[in-house]
Amino acid sequence: MGKWKRLFSNTAIMGAGTFISKLLVFLLMPLYTAYLSSAEFGVADILTQTANLIIPIAVLGIGDGLFRFTIDAEPNNRKQVFSTAIITLAVGMIPLALLIQLLRFFSVFDGYIWLVFAYICTANLHLIVANYVRGCDRTKIFAVQGIINTVLVIGFNILFLVAFDMGVTGYVLSVILADFLVSVGLIIFCKLYRDIKPKRISSALVKELLKFSVPYIPLTLMWTITSVSDRFVILATLGENATAINGLYAAAYKIPTLITIAGSIFIKAWQISSVSERDAEERASFFGTVYKNYLSIIFAGGAGLIAFSQIFTRLLLHESYFESWKYVPVLAIAMVFSAFSEFLGSVYFVHKRSARSLLTAAVGAIVNIVLNFALIPSLGAMGAAIATAICYGIVFLIRVIDTKKYISFSRAPIKTVVNTVAIMAQTVLILLQIPYWWIYQIAFVLFMAAFNGRDIIRTVISMLKIKLKK
Repeated sequence: MGKWKRLFSNTAIMGAGTFISKLLVFLLMPLYTAYLSSAEFGVADILTQTANLIIPIAVLGIGDGLFRFTIDAEPNNRKQVFSTAIITLAVGMIPLALLIQLLRFFSVFDGYIWLVFAYICTANLHLIVANYVRGCDRTKIFAVQGIINTVLVIGFNILFLVAFDMGVTGYVLSVILADFLVSVGLIIFCKLYRDIKPKRISSALVKELLKFSVPYIPLTLMWTITSVSDRFVILATLGENATAINGLYAAAYKIPTLITIAGSIFIKAWQISSVSERDAEERASFFGTVYKNYLSIIFAGGAGLIAFSQIFTRLLLHESYFESWKYVPVLAIAMVFSAFSEFLGSVYFVHKRSARSLLTAAVGAIVNIVLNFALIPSLGAMGAAIATAICYGIVFLIRVIDTKKYISFSRAPIKTVVNTVAIMAQTVLILLQIPYWWIYQIAFVLFMAAFNGRDIIRTVISMLKIKLKK
């Protein structure tokens, strides 16, 4: 029971921090959509998503590799890993300052170049510091810093959007200042400045770290391209209203990310547990049980999100954004399979097969770009949503097959097929708005709850048993 206790404990701690943080951000959506027009929200989305494309390049992907190497390293070696990441960040800012100037060729970035640069720098600093704290198994501090970061974002948003009416600049600047202040706070509170020892960096460690981390540059780029290429194609193909359409689509995209938020909270804890389990047979059994339960919970959550997509849209977005609800069901399917793909990606993480993770993500990115150009001109933003769903579905199927060579566990094919057919049927019915569609939606939600209920209940009971034993 020790490994389950560790997994549930880490999930609870990170969930308390991450979910509360993300939930608070979701509660800000009415504020964003009230004080930013759909066109302004579209511009803000392009700025932040472009920054996300560049973030891994600036630090050679070390932000992701740092956590994996910190888990295994001895205390002194951890200092070497952390020092390598910090020095890489500092050096990487020089070429970044030159690279970022290329954005001047695109009018949407006029006056915002400095914001994108600052966003990249502070996001990488926060990523490195937070991942180091998490890798040192200081999960409670990791969770708390996430909450503090969100509180700061909220405070700055209210100040910049409501009080100062700074629009797009205020929206992005809020995130920049929050990331910077939290990073500095962690360095001081955890005394991480003591771990920065540039003279202790060894060339062998640098090579090993880069060997693992560098493939994460294109990997992260592939996932980001998959997430944002639709926005750029919308801007390029849908004419003068493209910015407003992109704003509606970007707002709708936020709602189904509830699924990936929940999934990512678990994955952060799962990565620690999956690496800690050394015995191959025990690891396979552990993977199989956890995956089956994870599958049930995500599918059930996706069904609920699809059924109540109109309600979520009314609650979270300003009324002027309501028509964006129609993208939510299709994007919910996309996020369901994104969550599954991320879980299967933990197999590559355990075996340090980042190149395989890159290859499968690259296939998805290529499919996504091709489908975006094929579907968006005729179907508009709905074409973008469909392309995203197909893309994540293909990546999931590839990883189901490919990961078998590393860890052999049941991928629950029958459960996957039945659930997939159900959420697709749900989506078609709600988009067609047939008479009494809401009755069908409730029926589907009840069916999904019953079909997946056994695994969900088993998970809850296991958590309660562990809780009662404390």
